[in-house]
Amino acid sequence: MRPDRPGEGARVAEPRGRLRHVYWIGGGSGGGKSTVARRLADRHGLRLYATDDVMPDHAARSTPGECPHLHAFMAMDMDERWVNRSPETMLETFHWFRGEGFNLIVEDLLRLPAEPAVIAEGFRLLPHLVKPMLAMARHAVWLIPAPEFRQAAFRGRGSLWQIAGRTGDPERALRNLLERDRLFTERLAGEARRLGLAVIEVDGTMTEDDLADRVTAAFGL
Repeated sequence: MRPDRPGEGARVAEPRGRLRHVYWIGGGSGGGKSTVARRLADRHGLRLYATDDVMPDHAARSTPGECPHLHAFMAMDMDERWVNRSPETMLETFHWFRGEGFNLIVEDLLRLPAEPAVIAEGFRLLPHLVKPMLAMARHAVWLIPAPEFRQAAFRGRGSLWQIAGRTGDPERALRNLLERDRLFTERLAGEARRLGLAVIEVDGTMTEDDLADRVTAAFGL
């Protein structure tokens, strides 16, 4: 992925040393990030920071100058967002995929106490943005779901259909969303590997316990 480099609009001083207590789980949608993060937080007494949960707050805290794609997206109706544009355009212009608001994630994490350690998770944790934050490379991992596993997770969750169902052409919107997320997942995997960061491929042969164990081992917990 080649969005604007670290955090479009970001104004965050180098926090590498101040975030050495943070463990990062990124990856594609449907890869098990939230489930694994909760399990590791429970097992090891970590504080959980879910980037999905703070998206409304970050949108409210942002300005058009800092997050132009976010504010353009907010001004669109549902068909403009999900029906009338190609998946490629949707990918290239989707604010969180471009790193907008990542500086707000960093600000939130810097405000948390150093103990207990923090596990941050979410698709917004792009490899090229996270890497400069790492005191140790092993403190970050990206979960990449296989296509069949990702689609099964989406079907079970139903969240994409809820979005698509609010458009004038739900079937086309759903196809666009699935293809956009496929492209995003492929880019995440390629970028993480190019940067020498840990990638775990997730498929239907892996149980939730297996995945949690693999992430635990990757982190050295």
